Amino acid sequence: MLFRIMLPLCIAMLAVNVSTAAAPAKAPLCKACHGEKGNKPLMDGYPKLAGQNKGYLVQALKAYRDGLRQGGQSAVMTAQAKALSDEEIEALADYYAKQ
Repeated sequence: MLFRIMLPLCIAMLAVNVSTAAAPAKAPLCKACHGEKGNKPLMDGYPKLAGQNKGYLVQALKAYRDGLRQGGQSAVMTAQAKALSDEEIEALADYYAKQ
């Protein structure tokens, strides 16, 4: 009986924690083009960040920052990513993966 009450409550609490997590300090860099929570890009060619795999986001941001990713919007992304430390990239990737 207790299980039937606690399980939905725990699931609801997890959902609240995911959706109300505070955005990292550098999130405004991303919001300008990818939308408030990374799910409404400014232009069709910009990807949604919300729900992306964290590992992919970390790898992509580090590649932009280090000048290893070329083409597309790399000039814009490289300029933005150069301002990010490894810790900030991890925080952003974690935040957007949970959206």
